[in-house]
Amino acid sequence: MWIKRRKSRVIKVGNVPIGGDNPIVVQSMTNTFTEDLKSTVAQIKELERVGCEIVRVAVPSVEAAENIPLIKKEITIPLIADIHFDYKLAILSIEKGADGIRINPGNIGGMDKVREVIKAANERSIPIRIGVNTGSLPKEILNKYGRPCDEALAETALSYMKFFEDEGFINMKFSLKGSDIKTTVLANKLFASSCDYPIHIGITEAGTVLSGAVKSAAGIGILLYEGIGDTVRVSLSAHPKIEVKVAFKILSSLGLRNYGVDVISCPTCGRCQIDLPKIALEVEEALEHIKVPVSVAVMGCAVNGPGEASFADVGIAAAGDKFIFFVNGKVVGKFDEKEAIERLVKEVERIANEKENESVS
Repeated sequence: MWIKRRKSRVIKVGNVPIGGDNPIVVQSMTNTFTEDLKSTVAQIKELERVGCEIVRVAVPSVEAAENIPLIKKEITIPLIADIHFDYKLAILSIEKGADGIRINPGNIGGMDKVREVIKAANERSIPIRIGVNTGSLPKEILNKYGRPCDEALAETALSYMKFFEDEGFINMKFSLKGSDIKTTVLANKLFASSCDYPIHIGITEAGTVLSGAVKSAAGIGILLYEGIGDTVRVSLSAHPKIEVKVAFKILSSLGLRNYGVDVISCPTCGRCQIDLPKIALEVEEALEHIKVPVSVAVMGCAVNGPGEASFADVGIAAAGDKFIFFVNGKVVGKFDEKEAIERLVKEVERIANEKENESVS
């Protein structure tokens, strides 16, 4: 492995282990109103379909907290309650069976309120994710540094760590996030060198799909290369399932997770006589439910297409008005666009089923 991961202690969120040598866990957060049970469950099921391993829901009200056990009955992945401003909602979420909670001690109403949350979590062995963001640092820290810099984030996280430990609580992970890549990376490096608690990484408020994915890939990629990160969320102004897909792409590209379909498609040129971007996207969306690694090539012409496609598990390459169809490097035939895509999807599903059966046996 060309990346040596930081050795962190292990905690569990529901049945999912985090830290140590366990796989880096991909999570996301719903953007539905948690009070809307039907919509929230439906969205979590969408996230499960694309491989989300932990889901977080906003809990801004008593009604939202009371929906936690109802949501959990309908889903298969651990549920984390995201709490701001009201410590009573954190305690209620724990009582209602949340698998974990996320709080920022800086906006929960004072450290005496944090003690109450710690007590409730300790009684039920519920882990807490302690979030430290550039937008909600303690006043004394801001006064000391004059701005929300990396040292301010790390010092804040370490002060919270000591407070929780003094209260007898160690079942926790941390996140230190900002929208600035440099600040986030340096803050996490400082914190990671000072303790062995699991770290959740991401670039907060990263932006829209394109800019946010690029920014997240840069920041998260740097941290992962440094060996930092036990769970990850890609924060995008988009449907949360896109966050999950981008997260897995980042991890897969670095060799840290081997997950799902890898679509290899050419950048197009003047020789391309088909709508390659549309076809490649159609193939990718049709195969988003595949969780085992399968390489798929979708190429636009006969110059490099057949050669590139032949290295994939399955591939198609445009050749005139037909598509050359490859399986494991061998030409299977030529088909029109519709039939080629249908055959491609079926073949990938067949290969995925075989790989799943092999892993079970």
